[in-house]
Amino acid sequence: MCSSAVMEQVRTRISRRAFLGATGAAVVAGVAGGSGTAQATTIFQAQGGSLRIHDLSHTITPQFPVFPGAQPFSMATDATIEEDGFYRNNLSLTEHVGTHIDAPAHFDADGVTADRLPVENFFAPVAVINISMRAAQDADAQVVVDDILAWESRHGRLPSGAFVAMYSGWESRLSDPDSYVNQGADRALHFPGFHPDAADFLVSKRDIVGIGVDTLSLDFGASKDFGTHNTVLPAGRYGLENMANLGRVSAAGATLIVGGPKHVDASGGPSRVYAVEGGATRGMPGSLPSTGGGGMSGRR
Repeated sequence: MCSSAVMEQVRTRISRRAFLGATGAAVVAGVAGGSGTAQATTIFQAQGGSLRIHDLSHTITPQFPVFPGAQPFSMATDATIEEDGFYRNNLSLTEHVGTHIDAPAHFDADGVTADRLPVENFFAPVAVINISMRAAQDADAQVVVDDILAWESRHGRLPSGAFVAMYSGWESRLSDPDSYVNQGADRALHFPGFHPDAADFLVSKRDIVGIGVDTLSLDFGASKDFGTHNTVLPAGRYGLENMANLGRVSAAGATLIVGGPKHVDASGGPSRVYAVEGGATRGMPGSLPSTGGGGMSGRR
C-alpha cells in the first residue's frame, strides 16, 4: 500500500496548477503525429519553462495489428444523436490490443491484476533506450544488458522507481499491419524486444516499476518461451506494449504517466500513456521519495 504522505505529494505535484504554474499556460504548439495519435507532442509555456507532453498511445482501430489468432478490435454504433439524442458505441476487444498494459497476473497465477496495481507506480521517471539503428538492420534486435549500462554511462544510474522503455522505431510499420507483425516464412514473428537477461538485470539489480516497448511484445517476436514476460511480470512489475512516439521523448529526464485500466481481474488493458518533460516538471514524481517500486509484492 502507498503511504498517505507519498500520495499527497503525487496529488500536489501532478495537479494542473503544478504543471502549468500559478498563472496557467496556453498551448503554444501541437505537433501532429504519424502513428495514430491526434497530437504527438503538445507544448505549453509554463511557469519554470517550456513543458512538453508526449502522447505515447496509439489510436485503436479495427486495423490495429494483433498477435496471430487474437481477436481484433471492433466497434459498432448503437445510438446516434440524430436518432437517440446521444452518441454511443459497443466495443469488442481483447485486453491486449493497441497501447496496453500487461499486469503481473498476465503471466503469474498469483500476480496482481491491473486494477490492483499501486497507483504510485503509474508515475515514474522514464529511461528511453534507443536501439532503432540496430533494429533497422535486424528485426530480431533486443535490448541487452550492455545497452542499459551504456545508457547509465551517459545519464547516470537508473533512478529508483524508473520505467525503462525500448525505442526501436517499429511504429513506422503500422501503416502496413503485416509488416508490423512481421511473420516470416518460418512462421515465427520478427520484431525487437527486451532480452531476458536484460529483464533479469532490471528486476534484480535495479529498482524499476516496469518496462515498455514500441512493438507487439516485451519479448522479441521470435521468442519461444516468453522469457522476458516470465521474468518481469512474476516479479511484480508491469509492461507496456505498442507504445507510440518514444522517439520524441528524451533519453532521460521525462516523467511517465499511465492511465491504466480498472476493470475487475484485469490481466491488462488498453491504456492512455504520456511522458511529460521540461522546465516545469522539476519536483515531479521522478523526485518523489522511493515508493519501493522494486519491492512491490506482485501478490493479490
